[in-house]
Amino acid sequence: MNTGCTVRREQSYRAEAPSPDTAVISPCSAADNPLAGPPPARSTPRVPDHIAIVMDGNGRWATRRGLTRTQGHAAGAKALIQVVEGAVEIGIRHLTVFAFSTENWCRPAVEVGFLMTLMRSTLRKHLQRLHAHAVRVRHVGRRTGLPPDLISEIKAAEQLTADNDRLTLTICLDYGGRTELVDAARSIAEAAAIGTLDPATLDAQMFARHLYAPELPDVDLFIRTSGEQRISNFLLWQCAYAELVFVDTPWPDFDRHHLRQAVEIYATRNRTFGTVEDPDRSTARSAPRRQPCTSTNEP
Repeated sequence: MNTGCTVRREQSYRAEAPSPDTAVISPCSAADNPLAGPPPARSTPRVPDHIAIVMDGNGRWATRRGLTRTQGHAAGAKALIQVVEGAVEIGIRHLTVFAFSTENWCRPAVEVGFLMTLMRSTLRKHLQRLHAHAVRVRHVGRRTGLPPDLISEIKAAEQLTADNDRLTLTICLDYGGRTELVDAARSIAEAAAIGTLDPATLDAQMFARHLYAPELPDVDLFIRTSGEQRISNFLLWQCAYAELVFVDTPWPDFDRHHLRQAVEIYATRNRTFGTVEDPDRSTARSAPRRQPCTSTNEP
């Protein structure tokens, strides 16, 4: 899969790139801090427990304004903080964002280098603020090709926020859905080869335990910005029953208000997970949260 980018992946972050530290990113003022105060009530059936977002459109947003692509990425980093704050306001428990895919290593070396520096500086700039409001930060994806300083920043963020339970912010970095499934299959094959796993007992739940983050719940609401309508290899296993919402707004312009609108769309969906709705019950929006049936084969 995209093996032609292997060399670039290992070297691109060393390329000269403009520093993001003086770019568009800036922390919100204390007066405009929706994270302050007691945490909201836990998610109800009208509020998705887990939202996944493909943060698309940074480059096109910048091009339309006569800016560089790196300036677009810097604006996108600021938008992420807005959306995290919005998720806390709404009461979302899990927010997973696609920050850098396995395919993104094929982009120009300067852009890749900027993105690595941007992710490190964004974590450093906002970590204490997120931690103060019980946001857990975690990384999902491979780490072998990432620059050491970014890995150190990720580890520090994960260690500092490990016990936080208000919102889990999962950053998918050097991540691909197919790669995750291949790695899971490899892990299962290795366990079977040494006799610690019986292939005859393998089912969906056992398979899921070999994913990068087995405790990550299935995605309820999948959002992609900037008008594109595809999943792009993001959380393929976890999105099996996700509600898909595609919005035209480019990621740098996406904020907590757009997030709330997407959640309102989600609340109108009737989620049956392949079953037939019981006419004696109220709609799925007001019924208890349901899970896919694992005892039958669904067409």
